[in-house]
Amino acid sequence: MKTEIPDKIDSLEVEDVRKTAAGLSAIITTMQRAYDEMGVRKAVSTLLKLNQKGGIDCQSCAWADPEERTMAEFCENGAKALSDEATNKRATPNFFAKYSVADMSVQDDQWLNAQGRITHPMILREDATHYEPVSWEEAFALIADELNSLASPDEAVFYTSGRTSNEAAFLYQLFARQFGTNNLPDCSNMCHESTGVALSEAIGLGKASIRIEDFEKADLIIVIGQNPGTNAPRMMSSLQDAKRNGAKMIAVNPLPEAGLRNFINPNPQHYSNPLKFPLALLTGQSTQLADLHLPVRVGGDMAVLKGILKIVLEREKQNPGKVLDHQFIKENTNGFEAFAANLEKIGWEEILEQSGLLKALIEEAAELYLGAERVITCWAMGVTQHRESVATIQDIVNLHLLRGQIGRPGAGLCPVRGHSNVQGDRTMGIWEQMNPVFRKNLEKEFDFQTPEKDGFNTVEALEAMHDGRARVFFAMGGNFLSATPDTRYTAKGLRQCDLTVQVITKLNRTAIVTGRKSIILPCLGRSEIDRQASGEQFVSTESTTLQVQTSRGVIKPASEHLRSEPWIVAEMAKAVLGKRSKVDWDAMAKDYDNIREAISKVVPGAENYNIRVRQDGGFYLPNPPHEGRFPTDIGKAKFTASSLPEVKLAEGQLIMTTIRAHNQFNTTIYETDDRYRGINGTRRVILMNSEDIEERGLATGDVVDIVSHFGDGERRAEKFIVVPYPIPKTCAATYFPETNVLVPHGSTALRSNCPTSKMVIITLEAHRGKGGRFISEKFHSQYAEGKRHVEV
Repeated sequence: MKTEIPDKIDSLEVEDVRKTAAGLSAIITTMQRAYDEMGVRKAVSTLLKLNQKGGIDCQSCAWADPEERTMAEFCENGAKALSDEATNKRATPNFFAKYSVADMSVQDDQWLNAQGRITHPMILREDATHYEPVSWEEAFALIADELNSLASPDEAVFYTSGRTSNEAAFLYQLFARQFGTNNLPDCSNMCHESTGVALSEAIGLGKASIRIEDFEKADLIIVIGQNPGTNAPRMMSSLQDAKRNGAKMIAVNPLPEAGLRNFINPNPQHYSNPLKFPLALLTGQSTQLADLHLPVRVGGDMAVLKGILKIVLEREKQNPGKVLDHQFIKENTNGFEAFAANLEKIGWEEILEQSGLLKALIEEAAELYLGAERVITCWAMGVTQHRESVATIQDIVNLHLLRGQIGRPGAGLCPVRGHSNVQGDRTMGIWEQMNPVFRKNLEKEFDFQTPEKDGFNTVEALEAMHDGRARVFFAMGGNFLSATPDTRYTAKGLRQCDLTVQVITKLNRTAIVTGRKSIILPCLGRSEIDRQASGEQFVSTESTTLQVQTSRGVIKPASEHLRSEPWIVAEMAKAVLGKRSKVDWDAMAKDYDNIREAISKVVPGAENYNIRVRQDGGFYLPNPPHEGRFPTDIGKAKFTASSLPEVKLAEGQLIMTTIRAHNQFNTTIYETDDRYRGINGTRRVILMNSEDIEERGLATGDVVDIVSHFGDGERRAEKFIVVPYPIPKTCAATYFPETNVLVPHGSTALRSNCPTSKMVIITLEAHRGKGGRFISEKFHSQYAEGKRHVEV
């Protein structure tokens, strides 16, 4: 049955696009949210522990912590994530008795999240209308019955979110593999999988090759396909450090994001003169970030890179031996000649067409690159979620290899991870494949034979549930339905499962789009004290720059019925595996040092884990490229040759990218406003170039249906308001996850199978339902006054 979720489109208000990120508005928003959710006393005490040594590792992004911490070592997003987890609101059994699954299904994601922390294990029995409380013992017994009745272990899918700690992730993958499957899809499959594939092939490590202090030494920062102001605000402090030391910055992004333009640091300890802090807040004095903005066409990042690469090689021809680092290329790389010959075949006409830029802009970017000795390039989903993402990232590597810009202070590659421990989960073995060394060590340490066959990645898991090859879905955190592509396809797959289980802290959409039976296992949040049989425990995480450090909860748990993720995995393993497992699961759950001792014997580079993680600030995992070594199969970094694909649009078509609002974290929606882009009251908008609006016979405020086009058919998302915005022609932007319904599950990046959420071919149709235009009096007057003119 189709359910109608309130779309709130009659609440739309539009303000001017902001040119500056953070500042006073960030402070006010942060404190208001924290006080509303936690109360003043708890807010102050917990925020002062966030990202501190020995405190709580932020639940939000995975940006690295500096060696020297300030008193307020958090950003607006981190404070919101902490407030959301540590909220005083509760979803008790009385709430679930009041609201049926059908009742909850018609509410939007913001409403679901706003109900607060789930306090008891809950079960939705077959054919029931309401969740009801269930004991932990019965829940594990039911899970064991379902898993042990499967025809094959491969009929179970064990998903993982990036919130999961290293300790929980390690136990979770151990359980799944002892159960007999490598079906361990995770959120990496949907975000930086393209990065992992590209960098592993090119430099031998699928992670960053820098440390946070490198930003202070850089001459040039290139930020491509990333919006730090909304998705990783603490990164702006690092960009500010670089700018203060004289670095230049290039922003390659279809939208002129506030977090790429100007930044007012809301932390007073980042100002050398204490008087400068209030002056900056009151007068709006900011640090200019981007010296050059390239408003690239959606999907045109590879074209921009190839244009810069061509100019660099042309300069070398004009000045032989004075542009490229020939010694570095000779001693540390392979494949330069083939790369250069291939690049020669790519013409400027196709580069300019696919990038949507003037050649002069690309030349200006190339000159900035050529004038820098130490270059850092950062990227995120705007690069990784395209058809040619792997090749695009390898062109970023090519650019750095030309002038030896990897393995020297102030230079290197920085894929920016979007969730706090998504990188650590992969290090701990959460992967549908198995690293040979990890496999050998795991089998030796726990005396069992791991499954040989690769498991399902996220897209393959969707397909397996959809066609009946997967019967049980278990999620360690996350919001699988809303995070994945092709929402209706995913929902059908989940509903065909015999059992769906979620280890979560709060309600989300996946908890109400369920299998025939569904179980919610409420867990401790990262901010909460974790006491086990041996005493109070801590966990550990890994940052973007491979820094491993502790995270220790500081507040009382939201309910006495909550359990930690490691405890949940251990108890489930005991119930499911019984005597088939030789692992002392009780010892693992009793004292997490036992988990870390096993990690030190299994995970390469994690030796003496218990000792090193307790050091002040933790420790760094091995990073050979950071030291100028490249552990590829040939022992050298690899230049990569690739063609430039042609993206042709039929008449009326646009390229749509999905974006995040400033008031959300991943699929968690805090409020419906997007402060930096000036969108308030509803998220059901489509941001378009004003010329595209006019050419399609549309007008500001029209309500349209969006139709995506792929080889297997069309997909439709209804009731979106047309809003003019500074975005290149033939491009459009909509909010994630509302338009995930338009992303085909079969449209994925070559070789990484990452969904192409940032490049969806769409057309627009007048809304077929009731009403076709929405223009409130305030909305109309803003446009009549010309406040939203489009500049590209």
